[in-house]
Amino acid sequence: MSVTLTNLRCEYLRNPLGIDHPAPRLSWQLQSNARAQKQTAYQILVASTMDLLAADQADLWDSGKVRSDQCVHVEYAGRALQSRERCYWKVRVWDSQDQVSPYSAAAWWEMGLLQPTDWIGRWISGQQFGPRSAEGVCRAPLFRKAFALDRKVKSARVYICGLGYYELHINGARIGDHRLDPVFTRYDKRALYTTYDVTDAVQEGDNAVGVILGNGFYNQTVPDNWGFHLAPWRDYCKLIMQLHVEYIDGSETVIGTDTSWKTHPSPIMFDQLRSGEVYDARQEIPDWSTPEYDDSEWKETEIVANPGGLLVSQVMPPIRVVKDIRPVAMKEVSPGTYVYDMGENFSGWVQLRVSGPAGAEVRLRYSEHITEDGNIDQSNIKIYVVAERFQTDIYTLKGEGLEVWEPRFTYHGFRYVEVTGFPGQPTLDSICGRFVHTDFETVGHFACSNDLLNQIHDATLRSYLSNFVGIPTDCPHREKNAWTGDAHVAAETGLYNYMGATAYSKWMNDFADEQRYSGQIPSVIPTAGRGYTRTNGPAWDSAFLIIPWYLYVYCGDKRILERHYTGMKRYVDFLQTMAVDHIQNWGLGDWRPPGRPKRAHKTPLTVTSTAYYYVDALILSRTASLLGNQADAEAYGELAEQIKVAFNKRFYNPQTGRYLGNAQTSMSCALYQGLVEPSEQEKVTEQLVASVDEQQGHIDCGMLGTKYVLHALSDNGRTDVAYQIVTKTTFPSWGHMLAQGSTTLWEAWDGSDSQNHIMFGDISAWFYKTLAGIRPDPERPGFKHVIIRPQPVADLRWASGEHHCMYGVIRSAWKIVDNRFVLSVVIPPNTEATVYIPCTDPEAVIEGDKPAAQAEGVRFLNVESGCCVYAVGSGEYQFTATLSII
Repeated sequence: MSVTLTNLRCEYLRNPLGIDHPAPRLSWQLQSNARAQKQTAYQILVASTMDLLAADQADLWDSGKVRSDQCVHVEYAGRALQSRERCYWKVRVWDSQDQVSPYSAAAWWEMGLLQPTDWIGRWISGQQFGPRSAEGVCRAPLFRKAFALDRKVKSARVYICGLGYYELHINGARIGDHRLDPVFTRYDKRALYTTYDVTDAVQEGDNAVGVILGNGFYNQTVPDNWGFHLAPWRDYCKLIMQLHVEYIDGSETVIGTDTSWKTHPSPIMFDQLRSGEVYDARQEIPDWSTPEYDDSEWKETEIVANPGGLLVSQVMPPIRVVKDIRPVAMKEVSPGTYVYDMGENFSGWVQLRVSGPAGAEVRLRYSEHITEDGNIDQSNIKIYVVAERFQTDIYTLKGEGLEVWEPRFTYHGFRYVEVTGFPGQPTLDSICGRFVHTDFETVGHFACSNDLLNQIHDATLRSYLSNFVGIPTDCPHREKNAWTGDAHVAAETGLYNYMGATAYSKWMNDFADEQRYSGQIPSVIPTAGRGYTRTNGPAWDSAFLIIPWYLYVYCGDKRILERHYTGMKRYVDFLQTMAVDHIQNWGLGDWRPPGRPKRAHKTPLTVTSTAYYYVDALILSRTASLLGNQADAEAYGELAEQIKVAFNKRFYNPQTGRYLGNAQTSMSCALYQGLVEPSEQEKVTEQLVASVDEQQGHIDCGMLGTKYVLHALSDNGRTDVAYQIVTKTTFPSWGHMLAQGSTTLWEAWDGSDSQNHIMFGDISAWFYKTLAGIRPDPERPGFKHVIIRPQPVADLRWASGEHHCMYGVIRSAWKIVDNRFVLSVVIPPNTEATVYIPCTDPEAVIEGDKPAAQAEGVRFLNVESGCCVYAVGSGEYQFTATLSII
């Protein structure tokens, strides 16, 4: 048997806690050295104990032998699962020769709290500890509860939601490594709890649990442009938690939040997300979360109203400190004022190391820019918050030797840090940057022979991660808002590089929570109320359809389409009420094209808005078909066709081959979105190329056009022109950003706004799709069928891409060696691929040491668009073609 099984997952995660869907989905991967290896059947065993599973006694579910090649998102179909139940599982498969594999190693998942009645803990809060700051912020509260366990402990779980943020301690030790938990939601519709295994943290005898709460987005007091200080959910910090302890004799104890808990002010004197954190170490309470601590002077807590919505499990990677970044330089710009250069722009904060007298106050201010004389400059980011303090952390020393501190309940976007009030002379070791973001599993790698492109790729990933701190934000400093348009144009970059499906799934739930009965969607999600008019529109709102569709295409996730179909349909129906003769003339357009003010678009917004209307109708039609709703599939398919006809009638000039606006975005939008009639594609592509030539080979697009233009060119035979755009180093270009010393992408091509933005970040997806040539097939989603079509171009001598899909590793690496084109391909078991070799003579293509058409697992299909096309099964392949006929 040549197949083994690995990488077992439940709901995308390995051995997850807190699963709250009654039918969790199970996935696994096959490993095999044989070519064209497939699964023809599977059998899943699920048991309530490891011993039962080891004995092949599946008391929860035995699927039996199921004739199917499905190994991704197989729904559990056994006995109804109970709250907190742990499920152990394994799987075996039958291969293409009907030979059965050994069972996989065991994996498990554990259910969360499935019913509201499972919560015995109550929402509690405490006195609002003053004095209030100038911004009206009270000190962050501490909560604690002492308890005793009278028997030996077998297992223990904590289920906790602290709003806005919490930090959990048991018996004097911090639990877990999550930061800024829970992730931001529309709190009056949905709040998230986290599950922790705390078996090793509790003990027989005396114990204590402690929690620190921070404000987060739940209690923003500092006024801002988006009205979060007026949010309908806004309230003082509150907590719900319960600890389930199972003893070795099978009995249980549950400790929940109630009025027996005590509360006291913490050393955190102030915390606001955009303003920063103030900490007075003199107010620290040693051992406050230990059982020995005397809390008789602490105040009682009180039962308070719940936030108003659902309480559900947070099933996604947490926010963590993922990387330490050491400063590369420090300069004393004036007496006592030191500015550090961290060497890169990122999200997070710095850790301070300092010794000095009690009461000394060290102030840390963060910025992206410095002035010519070396001082920090916050002018490009301190523009939407009405507060004296912005991106500023303050630490007051307790005067006890070396003190190491970092903030808990804020984060910043920055490259430079100003330090004032430091006792003595700071050094490069006095601070350390902490890169903080959602801790995604990396699933993609790209590199090529052009180092400029590698640098652009690195800057794109740094921007993407900096702008995914629980939600996909536009920038990590001045806003921290999840703008829908920025997020969907960068989503393919995210999915090529990171396992982001659970985070995007969570965010789609936020869309459902924010959608109005009319179908309207705001431009910022979650929102405190702003964004339903003026700053939204089809080009932004369409994230509600586009991102679920991407999750289907890239991950094979059909459930997310099922879950949100009603809301997607309601949105398209709303768009119908806004259309005049199938044309949309509202919303935001091609944001920030070079050389123009923010709302001055070279391409009229009616072009891009109507194009997204078409895309939405098409996605809805395809989704309806997948879900078996043929009436809707036909109705919305017809609507899409009507929009397409109206679009071309209104915007296309068949004499010139150009679309309204005569701009790169105009032509590339029509091509990329599939609106150009086949007979006109060559003409429109020629005009797009001419438009690029008119700009001396530079890009001339804003946020939307930048998503379209490279793909529109490459998909229509002009990768040479796309590569010309990408390799520019003069304004406007990605290379120009890097030439100015940037380590992240910008909001504006001239750098006049945020310099850590992801909206121009789809270029990484273009690297994978076009240069490495790895593409999914929507007809066989999740990379069940892989398209390998690299496009060698100009001076590029090699390119390599790798993507770890739900089936395993896909790799495409090509190089030009001694006048030959050499392509190495890896296709995971249980999938197939279509491989395009840029050569027109099938006789000149070799795989291994044989003519390609005679190689094992390879089948010649045809010659298409200058390529020999082959169907291949899983395995490793090396194709070679003579360069002279490429």
